[in-house]
Amino acid sequence: MKASDTTLLNSRSKIPVPVTRMGFGGAPLGNLYRKISEEDAQGALQAAYDGGVRFFDTAPQYGLGRSEGRFGEAIARFGRETIQLSTKVGRLLVDCAPDEVTPEAFVDVPQKRIVYDYTYDGVMRSYEASKERIGVARADVLLVHDVDVFSHGSQEVSDAKVRELFDGGGYRALTELRDAGEVSAIGAGVNEWEVCERLMGLGDFDGFLLAGRYTLLEQEALNSFLPLCEKRDVGIILGGPYNSGILATGPIAGAKYNYADAPHEILDRVTKIEAVCTAHGVRLIEAALQFVFGHPSVKTVIPGAVNASEVAANIAILEQSVPPGLWSDLRSEGLIRADAPLPTEAPDAA
Repeated sequence: MKASDTTLLNSRSKIPVPVTRMGFGGAPLGNLYRKISEEDAQGALQAAYDGGVRFFDTAPQYGLGRSEGRFGEAIARFGRETIQLSTKVGRLLVDCAPDEVTPEAFVDVPQKRIVYDYTYDGVMRSYEASKERIGVARADVLLVHDVDVFSHGSQEVSDAKVRELFDGGGYRALTELRDAGEVSAIGAGVNEWEVCERLMGLGDFDGFLLAGRYTLLEQEALNSFLPLCEKRDVGIILGGPYNSGILATGPIAGAKYNYADAPHEILDRVTKIEAVCTAHGVRLIEAALQFVFGHPSVKTVIPGAVNASEVAANIAILEQSVPPGLWSDLRSEGLIRADAPLPTEAPDAA
């Protein structure tokens, strides 16, 4: 499997979106947790493009526009027609006083504050602002950002945001943009599969960016959501394949899981998974990145990177050969679900 292998996000779409098996996730280039130099940011984007990556995902949230601006500079070099671009709606960036800036987990950001808005006007305004920051006439994929419990703190607030999306006209805005050819596909980018399943029951979506909820550690999405995606030909853009870090670093002191220090039971499970990997001469990070492609609904994975060397490492990981016996041993030892489709069982890339 190569980074440049392509599949279709949704083959039933009016304008199907081809995505490379490896995409580029733009959150780190918004200065997530630490400042990234312009040289490193552009080096990472260029290395991805030179390595065959053609799907690039960003969002207004990422550095309060910093990531989108950096994408724009790179896309001007690549040529807009050579890549597939995804961005998101749901957070408007509003000028504000210095003490009102809401950077969330980002540093060295523009003087903006975030206003959540999933209404018709909010979606349209957000999309227009993103196009201006990136310097493009259109995006290929437009995703509703963070209507989940993880982002809003409670089921009640998450439910209210979903209602706003549908009752306030945000979903209508998305479908109008798709019907007019302004975007090719619509969906949501979230941290929980449950809200994706709910959205599928309310509207017609082409794909979802699911962060961290289908990994070598977590396969609960197989209960109902991923089978439904397969049935409806809805593609998954998979973010967070390392569960915030532990599947890359291994069970070391301070290893992160779901954006926090990994609890004991997670450390113990990863220790067991890593032992099986080691027995087969495979690094944990290699198994983690390749496992997700066993499911036919996973069309692309977007690991983060902050410089050219990290991009090269991700591409090399994807191209490593993993013996089929590793997957069967993980399954037989109960370390992955018995019904989890394995990479050796997956259809060849289109």
